[in-house]
Amino acid sequence: MPVLDFIVNQILSVPAYLVGLITAIGLAAMGKKSGQVIGGGLKATLGFLLLGAGANVVVASLEPLGNLILAATGAQGVVPTNEAIVSIAAEQFGAQVAWVMIAGFLISLVIARFTPLKYVFLTGHHMFFMATMLTVVLSVANLNAWVLVAVGAILLGTVMTVMPAFAQPFTKDVTGNDKLAVGHFGTLGYIAAGAIGSVVGRNSKSTEDLKVPDQLRFLRDSMVSTALSMVLFYIIFCAWAWARVGNEAAFKLLEATDGGDFIMKGLAQGLQFGIGVSIILYGVRTILAELVPAFEGISRKVVPGAVPALDCPIVFPFAPNAVLIGFISSFVGGLVSFFLLATIFGPAFGLALILPGMVPHFFTGGAAGVFGNATGGRRGAVIGAFTNGVLISFLPAFLLTVLGSLGFANTTFGDADFGWYGILVGNMIKLGPIGGVIGVLILAAALLVGASFYQKRLVNTGWNPGLKHQQWLRDEAEAAKAAADAAKSAS
Repeated sequence: MPVLDFIVNQILSVPAYLVGLITAIGLAAMGKKSGQVIGGGLKATLGFLLLGAGANVVVASLEPLGNLILAATGAQGVVPTNEAIVSIAAEQFGAQVAWVMIAGFLISLVIARFTPLKYVFLTGHHMFFMATMLTVVLSVANLNAWVLVAVGAILLGTVMTVMPAFAQPFTKDVTGNDKLAVGHFGTLGYIAAGAIGSVVGRNSKSTEDLKVPDQLRFLRDSMVSTALSMVLFYIIFCAWAWARVGNEAAFKLLEATDGGDFIMKGLAQGLQFGIGVSIILYGVRTILAELVPAFEGISRKVVPGAVPALDCPIVFPFAPNAVLIGFISSFVGGLVSFFLLATIFGPAFGLALILPGMVPHFFTGGAAGVFGNATGGRRGAVIGAFTNGVLISFLPAFLLTVLGSLGFANTTFGDADFGWYGILVGNMIKLGPIGGVIGVLILAAALLVGASFYQKRLVNTGWNPGLKHQQWLRDEAEAAKAAADAAKSAS
């Protein structure tokens, strides 16, 4: 019994050791050499420990910002950062999250093997994030640990296979074929952008006809963009709090001695946040560099004809200009939503104030811009990405209401699918341990049935939501060629 107690409580219940062990098992199953197995397992373990180290830095910089926002506006301020909320949750739910992630991936392979949904979700960090979100939301019902893991795994495996399917007609408009799918939990925003583009941008030129100034390309660096955004937020709220509560009260918030010290400490906290997120990202990459290949090897053997569902930057090369336009448009949508939450919806519904973060707006906004451009050109990219910005501002605000104790962590999940899925699951699980579990399982079944019908009737039949826009572009190209030929003949 002491030996079993040691294995369960000191190894299997410690997320870093569990993930390292699973990675080692997966690499061994792929026939890797013993040195690669040991090294891969250690790297995954070290990556998880890096995750915790980065979390400490992020939390230390988020707490003063929350106090500043509260002093300046009287509202709770929240920065949606997936890595931050996951690393905070890992301390309390880490072992359960690991089991949900592993079992959820296996369930997704079973779904892909035996249904028309042949998508294998390979974006490991989003798999990890969604497993964390589902675990946190389900924990509110005080379920038995293994019931929570089983239900969470079913919900995770379901969303990992249905969302790539729902996005696939729009993804095909971007890539030109069915060889790739998008496996990223900002998919609702991409579908919305593609659908809006098909409505508003029939006769709009492509974003790729524009030239993007090199001076703005530095925003592609996540460390720079994150630190810059947080520095701006800190400076703004330092000044706001200073003006509202006066010198003495404002300076106490950051333990400053004078005005210059107050502002510079705010700047330093913003930079610290960027450092913390960078440490977390490095930790995640370290984990996934070993974990994802093991999962990918398994999936190839289990699901013949599988379509890999990959991270959202996979679409960036298809329309680089749309990425930057989408980022800016999404960020503007976040700013507008920030104003609406601060002045109307926050006071009316008791919602938290969601600060637009550079990282979620860059990645999801950039991808939304690409999807909007594929179906609706420049108008589709701008309006579609703006809509994404609104979604990833309002959905996190409502999601906080079902996150239990983590609803007061000054951060939350930032992408659209975490929002809508977490809200549905969170409200259903409030029905109780029995009614709630039945409700979320019905939700999973409905999603699977709906996605399978969608796959057969729309995806497999070649439905093209951007057909009218693409036809207009071809007509314009032919007209321009004819005009050029006529001018050449005349000369």
